Amino acid sequence: MNGNKPGDSQTLACVFCRKDDDCPNKYGEMKTHEKWNITVHYYCLLMSSGIWQRGKEEEGVYGFLIEDIRKEVNRASKLKCCVCKKTGASIGCVAPRCKRSYHFPCGLQRECLFQFTGNFASFCWTHRPVQIITPNNYRESLPCTICLEFIEPIPTYTILRSPCCKNAWFHRDCLQVQAINAGVFFFRCTVCNNSDIFQKEMLRMGIHIPEKDASWELEENAYQELLQHYEHCDVRRCRCKEGRDYNVPNSKWEIKRCQCCGSSGTHLACSLLQSWEQNWECLECRGIIYNSGGFQKAKKHTLPNTNIVGINDCLLEESSPKLPRQSPGAQHKDLLRQGNKFRRDISTIIIELGFQIIKKTKRLYINKADIWNSALNGFRNQKFNPSYTIEVVYIHENDNFGIEHPGSKQEFLTLLMQHLENSPLFEGSLSKNLTLNSQAVKENLYYEAGKMLAISLVHGGPSPGFFSKTLFNCLVYGPENTLPVLDDVSDFDVAQILIRVNTATNVADLNSVMNECYNYLELIGCLRLITSLSDKYILAKDILTHHVIKRVQAPFESFKQGLKTLGVLEKIQTYPEAFYSIFCHKPENLSAKILSDLFTVHTLSDAQSLGFWNSYLQAVEDGKSATTLEDILIFATGCNSIPPAGFKPTPSIECLQTDFPVGNKCNNCLALPITNTYKEFQDKMDFAIRNTLRLEKEESCHYIGQ
Repeated sequence: MNGNKPGDSQTLACVFCRKDDDCPNKYGEMKTHEKWNITVHYYCLLMSSGIWQRGKEEEGVYGFLIEDIRKEVNRASKLKCCVCKKTGASIGCVAPRCKRSYHFPCGLQRECLFQFTGNFASFCWTHRPVQIITPNNYRESLPCTICLEFIEPIPTYTILRSPCCKNAWFHRDCLQVQAINAGVFFFRCTVCNNSDIFQKEMLRMGIHIPEKDASWELEENAYQELLQHYEHCDVRRCRCKEGRDYNVPNSKWEIKRCQCCGSSGTHLACSLLQSWEQNWECLECRGIIYNSGGFQKAKKHTLPNTNIVGINDCLLEESSPKLPRQSPGAQHKDLLRQGNKFRRDISTIIIELGFQIIKKTKRLYINKADIWNSALNGFRNQKFNPSYTIEVVYIHENDNFGIEHPGSKQEFLTLLMQHLENSPLFEGSLSKNLTLNSQAVKENLYYEAGKMLAISLVHGGPSPGFFSKTLFNCLVYGPENTLPVLDDVSDFDVAQILIRVNTATNVADLNSVMNECYNYLELIGCLRLITSLSDKYILAKDILTHHVIKRVQAPFESFKQGLKTLGVLEKIQTYPEAFYSIFCHKPENLSAKILSDLFTVHTLSDAQSLGFWNSYLQAVEDGKSATTLEDILIFATGCNSIPPAGFKPTPSIECLQTDFPVGNKCNNCLALPITNTYKEFQDKMDFAIRNTLRLEKEESCHYIGQ
């Protein structure tokens, strides 16, 4: 019937649409009846206007009898498709007096709507059902709740809104893929979990919901791993010579699972457990228990006088192996292995946090020369709400005319985070900890700093990137579960005391250090009787813990409360691995390819300029220009790195008849000059970017000086 040889599956085409595309998501399953040499797409067959399912499911093709299919193909051969102008248009619009007919693929191309329910009606692009919403409710783009890409919240053929959650929007393609995978039993609103109202509306709008179980339920042995016991030792220093997976019941090498989550384990001997009956919690669960108030500090134990351990193996990395540990809560797994149960992409997490931001705006008046105080005044304003959309206006303190300049929110947040990193609230060179500043505690500035950092992240600001591992662990697991290291000490005198204690070779040397530092040790409560050289480890640990953690307890608690703004701290504690990458590490270095991919081309009247632009980026990366890739990004967006949640709006370039490039930081738009030669293009770019950034820096210094 379709002119193909039986069994030639590679060239068989659908008898209705005459396409051989095997695309189940678009056209349904492609099936061939070998006896009669008939091949059909399921949707082409289902939506054809002149055929009905008169047989049982196993008869013919999907219950459609062969003779009925032949009659329908013969009927369609007399109808011309209004899209491709070819015959075989078996589907017609059901609207009264509408004579449009089309193939199923042509209908999809022309955005016709097919209802996979009831009488399986089809509507042309003129008469298809639409979703009605109140106009002007949404002014800015919102994310598709499935793929999280931003879309314009206007109901169209490709964009659909949930009938039960008014702020939930979807791509049609995303919904269709989800419906096919979930089936009728699991397809529901991704926000509120409603199925009845949601499915009824989606069927009306042409989403096919197959009557089958979910694809993940049909996969053989899909959840087989849930039936297996976890048998792996996860403590940082496993003492079993046979390896972490070695498990011998009723011995010290038997693996005990965490009593809270069951997905972490330890050998009894590795955590000094005397028997199987003793309770044990993994690091993550112990941190949660601590933060919920259920944590009790472990009792101190006296050190034995044997098994001296080197300073590099214990003090600077973890507690001395001589300490009897009642719980591994004080031990740390490597941070790259933490949060395995909660692995998620940091950009997705921050975008989800951004869903809290509402349309109501709050204007902040920012003086670039005094970024901290102007931000502080704005955030402390009684009318300020962290969930409001922030609108930035730049002002000059000495401007008698009170001229306001529209500002870039992401530039403001970048400048604020740069100031915070270098403020007196933090100490250290690259990896920073909190300082003890009594005036800042009195003015509640640590709370404000935490609040600013949380607001910056949720509103699209840059990665902090300057936290020490110790400060981050204190936030995630609590100070009681965190062991500082020597690098956390920025005070030169305290660092020297620690080094002298660590390098003492006998009891006399250790007592000599104790005598010289008697007043300091008495002040911080670390005086102790020295009976053996091994006491130096506990002494050094006490000094470290006091200086890095206990000394700054008040600033830390205040800072922690500020970080709770918009639920940021809760997310940090839930997904520590994801947040560790942006709190303790600077963003990756920019490259020509990254910038080229970052900027989209909205208006390009001169193709040559685009070639110049790509060549210029490569020249800058190769060091053949006076500017840097960071300079280009600052010039266009006000940011020296790509924020974790990305830019909004997306950075773009356009070509204009201008003498020099122009950066619009409010819209993240870079206007390129149109030139005749590449050298002229590079000279203009270098001159404008270098001098603009220099003038901005000089202006800031000038106002600070005044």
